[in-house]
Amino acid sequence: MGGGAGPDGGDIGAGQRVRPGYVEEATTMVNVEQVGRAEDRTAERRRYRTGYLAAGSSALLGSLALVWTVTGRGYPFGTADPDGAGSLLWRVPAEVGAPLFAVLLLGAAVTALATTGPHAVRPPGAARRALLGYGWLAVAVLLLVVPDVQVLTYLGYAPMLIGGLPFGWPPVDHSELFTLALGYKVLSVATGLLLARTVLAWQFRTAGACPWCGRRAGGAGWTSAESAARWGRWAVGIAALIPVLYAVTRFAWAAGIPLGITDGFLREMHRTGLVWAGAGLAAFGAVGAVLTLGLVQRWGERFPGWMVGLAGRRVPVKLAVVPATGVAVAVTAAGLALYGQPELLAELGGGSLTLIPMALWPVWGIALGAATLAYHLRRRGACAHC
Repeated sequence: MGGGAGPDGGDIGAGQRVRPGYVEEATTMVNVEQVGRAEDRTAERRRYRTGYLAAGSSALLGSLALVWTVTGRGYPFGTADPDGAGSLLWRVPAEVGAPLFAVLLLGAAVTALATTGPHAVRPPGAARRALLGYGWLAVAVLLLVVPDVQVLTYLGYAPMLIGGLPFGWPPVDHSELFTLALGYKVLSVATGLLLARTVLAWQFRTAGACPWCGRRAGGAGWTSAESAARWGRWAVGIAALIPVLYAVTRFAWAAGIPLGITDGFLREMHRTGLVWAGAGLAAFGAVGAVLTLGLVQRWGERFPGWMVGLAGRRVPVKLAVVPATGVAVAVTAAGLALYGQPELLAELGGGSLTLIPMALWPVWGIALGAATLAYHLRRRGACAHC
């Protein structure tokens, strides 16, 4: 019989003895390599799955818009949306908005397919920048133009609506709350997040970086854990302060203090119960401010001692990143929609304390997004793939 490779790279002759344990070590090394390759293939398929989901969801939304265009019915925005007065789409008529949505979203589906999978395109220079520009434009529309104040409002009211449902409180018709327009806005946010992850991974890969974490040789710069810890503290401070300003005014109104408004307006809000809705949103904002501080506190990395069963355990990174990202998107979109309605700004009180905390919502959303990114960069550790 022929010889094999020895531990020093030489041949093992037919009459030579194999070092005890050598075969087991070699077999273990092979198994470890096979397991590593299998894990990489699984992670690769998971990353591709995100791209395919982004393509499918974009195609679904685009197909709906195409139906609106062809039939002239179903367009849920503008005057067809009873809660859309605070939307950037309020003045966009169906005959303009429907075909624009169809073209943009069907194009986004094609973009997602072109930038995902083992055969993703790798165009040179200008073509790459154009594809990235189109992808990020579609992401911006899905995340910041389609959603509006309604999404943030319902997000804040969700605990009240869900918790009070068995008791018939608040006394509202839920069928009137959860409309087709709201469903399209929520699906738009989900699609935008999927598409953003797909485009970002392709951007990393075509720039020679790791498609999972975006790192490459030559230093991390502002994305290093140390740098993120520094600028992340500023972002957290801003993101925690603004919702507190909003909460102070609404809690004052609930307590009967006309902070920034007239006595008559305060009495009217108490009569209609609107003041308690504002207090609910204020509570949501105050809790959010406390949780935001956790992005730079020790209890944001390890569960505090009073949490029985979880005390001392590491907080999963996604447990903080996923909801914080969703809130950042909702807050930013709501703030931009507010600026798209000059008469709504006037109705809310011009420069009074009624408006100022809401006028800062875009800053709040951007700061929260930056704080969330800093938390992720600080805690992500070594990449399992690169």
